Amino acid sequence: MSRGGPPQNEPLWGDFPDDVAAVTDGSKPPDWALPSWDSIPAEETAPSRRPNAAPARLPDAARAPAKDAAPAAIEPRADTARPALHAPVGGFEMRIFQVSEITRAVRDAIRADAGLRDVWVEGEVGRVTVSSAGHAYFTLKDERSQLACVFFRDDRLSSPFEPRTGLRVVVHGRVDLFESQGVYQLYVTAIQPAGFGDLALRFEALKAKLAAEGLFDTARKRSLPDRPAVIGVATSATGAVWHDICHVVARRWPVARLLLSPCQVQGEGSAASVVTALDRLARWGEKCRAEGRPEDAPAVVILARGGGSLEDLWSFNDERVVRAVVAHPVPVVCGVGHEVDVTLADFAADVRAPTPSAAAELVVPDRTEILVVLGELSRRAGGYTGRTLAGARSELAAEGRALDRLRPSAQLAQARERAGYLLDRATRAIRSEIGRRADAEGRLAARMRPVLVAQLAARHVAMERSGASLAALGPQATLDRGYAIVRRRSDGSIVRAPAEAPPGEHLTVRVAQGEVAATVDAGPATGRVPAKKRPA
Repeated sequence: MSRGGPPQNEPLWGDFPDDVAAVTDGSKPPDWALPSWDSIPAEETAPSRRPNAAPARLPDAARAPAKDAAPAAIEPRADTARPALHAPVGGFEMRIFQVSEITRAVRDAIRADAGLRDVWVEGEVGRVTVSSAGHAYFTLKDERSQLACVFFRDDRLSSPFEPRTGLRVVVHGRVDLFESQGVYQLYVTAIQPAGFGDLALRFEALKAKLAAEGLFDTARKRSLPDRPAVIGVATSATGAVWHDICHVVARRWPVARLLLSPCQVQGEGSAASVVTALDRLARWGEKCRAEGRPEDAPAVVILARGGGSLEDLWSFNDERVVRAVVAHPVPVVCGVGHEVDVTLADFAADVRAPTPSAAAELVVPDRTEILVVLGELSRRAGGYTGRTLAGARSELAAEGRALDRLRPSAQLAQARERAGYLLDRATRAIRSEIGRRADAEGRLAARMRPVLVAQLAARHVAMERSGASLAALGPQATLDRGYAIVRRRSDGSIVRAPAEAPPGEHLTVRVAQGEVAATVDAGPATGRVPAKKRPA
């Protein structure tokens, strides 16, 4: 194939019999299986201070529910009872309760109501506050009441919608009591604009069911091949999506070959058609590998269609399509709709692309970039590059495993909120302490300034006195009094006795105003050797 021509592509029109059934269990999620159900582990309630009072406990199923699990109705056990919050009948006895006892009783009453553990609430968003820990606090209100809401950081970052003041929204979560402040709140796990309707509820219910089965887990997803030779495409043969993918692949990586498995992407029977198209690609790859032609098998599959309404894209929310994507033998890139469109096939795919053209760009590399990279790699050692990339991948994998181990679970929800509350308090305390210490340092600097000036003046006077004493004791003062220093010119040593300067020795005599040169003549018998001076 020429490098300037379009990518090679082959339609896969279903030459094989459809002997593989669509992957589906045929079951439907129950009406109560809504997504992102969360709970805080119920603590053992403190026993009453009255003698023979039995402690109140929640059933084990309510104490530690699984993340995203469908809530089940909790019946109170016959052998458990809450502490009585009233005086005994028939006797005069006044019971004084602790604040925590009343709070726990209210908490247990709220948690005992199964209907409050999984609720959808519609209302207008009031004032929104985001803490330094990333948690969002806001209120939902209607004409007569308002409800405090907490949107934890993890759920907020994964949500496509943010609460904004004045918006009318529908939120999903559970009602619980924040014991530290004694207020009841709605712990939000999902938020969406009001008016989504039944399709949105069906979407969330099926999403929760499939997520509980682990179909959307990140650890299950596979990486894409770097330079695939054959790319399978499951889309409509008559739509613009197929032509867009061909154009992108021809521009970026023309050596790749496209293999079309046509399917219906909208309307009645479209979900079954998509499943058949994916199954057709899988069976074609198996046939190529069985015949010893693995290079002809698709290395990656693109599942794509154009944008549309929620009803138009509903085929890609079908449970059969999701399971077919998960069960596909090669990585699947889902490019359905526009960037704002999200389907369950996006969650199940190994890579989600915002558009069909972006899916084609993700699957194949850019030949211009490859040429640049190859030119750079030719000037560097291949071994060093390999070790660097291996270390980076190992570190990234280790960080990913560490994040998975540290991911907060549903049982830590209330502790997580308290951590954010304490973080806000600590931040304010640290800022106050920093300001106080800065003021104290300013006051100390103002007090030390005159002390330092006085110390410097006293030290300067002492230094002048020491300088005067040193000058009086120095050799220059001795020379000023008429004395001289005599040195031998040959080695510069000081002459301290006549024997050290024999006749003919050349000397240098240093006086107060300079130096003079002298020569030693023969001296008298007394032992003194006169020196004959000459001009320097």
